[in-house]
Amino acid sequence: MGLPGVEAILARAGRENFPVAMRVLPAALRGQLMAIYGYARLVDDLGDELEPPSARPAALRWAGEELERAVAGRAEHPLFEALGRAVREAGLPVQPLRDLLAANWADQELGEVASWEALLASCALSANPVGRLVLAVFQAATPERVGWSDEVCTGLQVVEHLQDVGEDARRGRVYLAAEDRRRWGCTVLDLQAERASEALRRLVADYARRARGLLGAAVPLCASLGWPAKVAVAGFAAGGLAALEAIEAAGFDVLGVACRPRPQAVARQAARVLAQAALAVGRPGEGSPWMAAARRSAAVGGPAARAVSGTLVAQGGRA
Repeated sequence: MGLPGVEAILARAGRENFPVAMRVLPAALRGQLMAIYGYARLVDDLGDELEPPSARPAALRWAGEELERAVAGRAEHPLFEALGRAVREAGLPVQPLRDLLAANWADQELGEVASWEALLASCALSANPVGRLVLAVFQAATPERVGWSDEVCTGLQVVEHLQDVGEDARRGRVYLAAEDRRRWGCTVLDLQAERASEALRRLVADYARRARGLLGAAVPLCASLGWPAKVAVAGFAAGGLAALEAIEAAGFDVLGVACRPRPQAVARQAARVLAQAALAVGRPGEGSPWMAAARRSAAVGGPAARAVSGTLVAQGGRA
């Protein structure tokens, strides 16, 4: 089985919309977050990119077996060994890890999503488990926080689907729901063009609005968290918000323009989320210099924004 290399997988963290494991976080937490990322990225690659496609079911079966070995402390692959350590060190729940694998199994049969509700159900397996694992890393999972986290993660997934409309269509997968395509007069052929049609732009604008609403749950979530969890969560949400800015700046042409966020835009959005979270609780927040700085200067890219930006650039984020 031609598995992608460990270094190549982990290197992709710097090309995500959001900072996976900011350098300002404690080393142990960064290691656990990277272990989750490595597992999720590997499983996605096995389900989406492994060639030939006929090899993907066997690869996903292997991943499922290796996951159970990791939980038992008997993993053989380096990424699964790291995941097994994270499960034991942080007490990570295993079901979200299984759900991420199930999402990739479901994608093997996916042609198109029928409705917005069906898309949300897909995100419940493909995205929301990641947020639940992140909360577990920070020992911060409560029912209320999990609800907010699910909204943020679903919003991030919708943003990624918008960025990847053309690529997904070429793979025979359509995540823009059929009922919404009909409503806006958008066909599957529109998704395969070189530039977005007016119909597709209207549909993308509608989904961008919905995604922005979902990402708004980051504010109460961050307001409920202590350092350093709130900074990590703000960074995740900021990646989606900055990507939405890029999509809007491109006139919603997700086919003709690579709508990828710049690190500086992510930093600015993170500072804004932190400031809004501080205002939501009526105080800078537990004496954290991040919160105080964010509240003073979110709109103008002050100390908090520069600190986050420096972290992103150091991690090799998009320029």
